[in-house]
Amino acid sequence: MIEKMKFLSITGPMGDIDRVAEVYLSRYEIQLENALSELKTVKNLRPFIENNPYKEDEQRARALTEQYQELLPQAGEEMDLEKALETVRGLDQELDQMMARKEELEQKRKELQDSRDQVWPFAGLDYDINRLFRFQHIKFRFGRFAKEYYDKFQAYVYDTVDAIQFKCRETKDYVWVVYCVPLRKEDKIDAIYSSMHFERMFLPNEYEGTPDEAGHTLEEQIQSLDKQIEQLEQSVRQTVQEKGAALVGAAQRLKRYCVNFDVRKMAACTKRDDHTFYILCGWMPKDEADRFRKEIENDAQTFCVVEDNSNNIMSSPPTKIKNPGLFKPFEMYVEMYGLPSYQEIDPTILVGLTYSVLFGFMFGDAGQGLCLLLGGLLLYKLKKMRLAGIISCCGFFSTIFGFLFGSIFGFEDIIEPLWLRPAEAMTSLPFIGKLNTVFVVAIGIGMGIILLCMVLNIINSLREKDVEKTWFDTNGAAGLVFYGALAGTIILYMSGNPLPATALLVVLFIIPLILMFFKEPLTAMVEKKKETMTTGVGMFITQGIFELFEVLLSYFSNTLSFIRVGAFAVSHAAMMEVVLMLAGAEAGSPNWAVIVGGNLFVCGMEGLIVGIQVLRLEYYELFSRFYRGSGREFKPYGQTAKES
Repeated sequence: MIEKMKFLSITGPMGDIDRVAEVYLSRYEIQLENALSELKTVKNLRPFIENNPYKEDEQRARALTEQYQELLPQAGEEMDLEKALETVRGLDQELDQMMARKEELEQKRKELQDSRDQVWPFAGLDYDINRLFRFQHIKFRFGRFAKEYYDKFQAYVYDTVDAIQFKCRETKDYVWVVYCVPLRKEDKIDAIYSSMHFERMFLPNEYEGTPDEAGHTLEEQIQSLDKQIEQLEQSVRQTVQEKGAALVGAAQRLKRYCVNFDVRKMAACTKRDDHTFYILCGWMPKDEADRFRKEIENDAQTFCVVEDNSNNIMSSPPTKIKNPGLFKPFEMYVEMYGLPSYQEIDPTILVGLTYSVLFGFMFGDAGQGLCLLLGGLLLYKLKKMRLAGIISCCGFFSTIFGFLFGSIFGFEDIIEPLWLRPAEAMTSLPFIGKLNTVFVVAIGIGMGIILLCMVLNIINSLREKDVEKTWFDTNGAAGLVFYGALAGTIILYMSGNPLPATALLVVLFIIPLILMFFKEPLTAMVEKKKETMTTGVGMFITQGIFELFEVLLSYFSNTLSFIRVGAFAVSHAAMMEVVLMLAGAEAGSPNWAVIVGGNLFVCGMEGLIVGIQVLRLEYYELFSRFYRGSGREFKPYGQTAKES
């Protein structure tokens, strides 16, 4: 069902707009429209041109709550705007100082770690590094070889150069060495070492002692910094936890003020004498509008006017669907196709009933249906999945048809059918002979659904004041009379009952076809418009004949499309018969693992296929006949404020 909407205009002193948004609009559902577009007849309107003064603080508060989310409580303190601003700014400044200090310590730790990583490979050199650096006539080089180049250097080069080399550390990939050269030959020796891919390293010279002693000194300093960083992190956590409730409350308050301030984007302001007023307008559900008007009766600063004349409203009413809880999951299928417009019939309940019944007919098994019912219900309750709710409803009707068909987990010899067995029941029809009963019933159900959709199309078209679709369309009054007469005639003939008089049948068949053939000129005549035949009489007749043939063909194909309902009812019984055969049920000692696995397979695979096929019937055989789905969603400001 679609809720009734009222169009409201709210006005008051410009400085009072924040209070109105906070006190009223945040508690009521109202979809605001652009006042400048809606109130084109009002003179001297101008937009609000103000920057949001709360946006920067709100962004800062949101960043803090996201960064420290795991340390914050769910509920926040109630506070006014000034305290909220003070809380966020003060906490942000305090945390910024702590984080700046932490970054400083981490940078220093990184530098010490780099120095340690450079010193440790030379820990085997038992000599003071600083003393080595102070030699005047001998130069020392620190670095490493790749393992393969070190071996080649030792075998072919080392004995030929004027250098003394000391091996410090070796791994599977590298060898760290120190070599010394005379001052006058350093360039030549360095070039030779470089040619053998020697990677030179520069050790820090600010530490005393051997590389091992320097490494331990660096490690102690790194551990000291780690403790300082850990203490600082603990201080940050403690500060956030102590002020967490205040931060959450401040963030919520600032977000509400930001949302409230953004109301100005939809408002207009006007000046009267020396006073400036704001104007807000939008759509509100009728019940909400009545409560809102009653609440502001004693508010001297706020005035509200309800516009009842639709000619003075520029925008179309938005659509808010409201259905009983049992049918709410099926709103998903309606939304997938498109929301109904405000004047349209909401098809949710029709979809819920037809989808569930058709699914149950096609998937009639009491055991599997009960599993779908309970499994879908559990998921819907725990996860709030709308598809699970749909599955649960379908499972309910599958269980009912399972008892009607006498089938439970594929076994058809446990309970007697309350109606028939799909694979066995046959019906004799004139000119056709014996036909499976479920096929006949499926065609009958399809005819009834098509006729119902034609009635709904007529109602929707009357609401839209569309003459052609109401009276002369394939799914309008002319189509309803023709198809209804055809369905009635077929049912009477097949059941052996006498047919109506031939003259009556001629009227019921021929006149609707003539109306559909001349629908365009007849529509123009009813609407008192001048019909211009741009294609010529011959082309008009040719086009009309082909369109009429297409209409008759569509009636036939759309009706036969419902045979799939009966076909799946029969195929389900056949598939379960195969499962029982594979399990050896006929021998009296079935393999229960095969039975359980087969039931799960059939329940999953066929359930999915049947669900898709029923949805196809809904969209192509039902919705295409009467449903437009051209509505726009109701997006209330009040709901946005509550979520914030």
